[in-house]
Amino acid sequence: MKAAVIVFPGSNCDRDVQVALAEAMARHAPGTAPVMVWHKDADFEKVDLIVLPGGFSYGDYLRCGAMAAQSPVMKEVVGRAEKGVPVLGICNGFQILTEAGLLPGALIRNASLKFVCRDVNLRVETGQSLFTSRYEQGQTIRVPVAHHDGNYIAGGEDVARLEDRGQIAFRYCDPEGALTGPSNPNGSAANIAGVFNETKTVLGLMPHPERLADPALGGTDGRPMFDGLVEALS
Repeated sequence: MKAAVIVFPGSNCDRDVQVALAEAMARHAPGTAPVMVWHKDADFEKVDLIVLPGGFSYGDYLRCGAMAAQSPVMKEVVGRAEKGVPVLGICNGFQILTEAGLLPGALIRNASLKFVCRDVNLRVETGQSLFTSRYEQGQTIRVPVAHHDGNYIAGGEDVARLEDRGQIAFRYCDPEGALTGPSNPNGSAANIAGVFNETKTVLGLMPHPERLADPALGGTDGRPMFDGLVEALS
């Protein structure tokens, strides 16, 4: 398996993702370490997975992810995604994916108007995808969030369409899996924490699975995402 992590000016979770993927590969499919691709590189080697990491690309000027979506590398990312190459966007990466038109909806300022940095509970809405195959539908996991603009919005009909097509990957919930107001850290519509494209080959989510993928970090609830991707793509 080969993977690429796209690095923008202001990315700060790129190495975290690289380590999480490399460790998953060591467990399941030893191979080359994920390559780091600079945002100005309009072309890069053929890979099986592309990851857009968290951070503050281009300083979050204009709108979070708006400038990054216009960077040279994103034309290539969009082209490969349209051909079926899996793409994972985490936090700022999720924002970039919506700005690039690879995912529906948008991410706006948190309802509290404050930066939120804490662990949250997520309910897994489907195990039927490359990204969630190691989870069970309805399972509750704990993953950190760290964002100021994580409030997912979409029109009422669009949210219903996401529901009908099974495109909602994760929702914020309480420890028992109930979708409550207090468990929603940013005001996202329908407690949505992550969504797929229609073919489930692109996933964007605001929480950071790479930050809980090793016992030394205080938990491993994020590890199954990387293990499942490596197993499926190797």
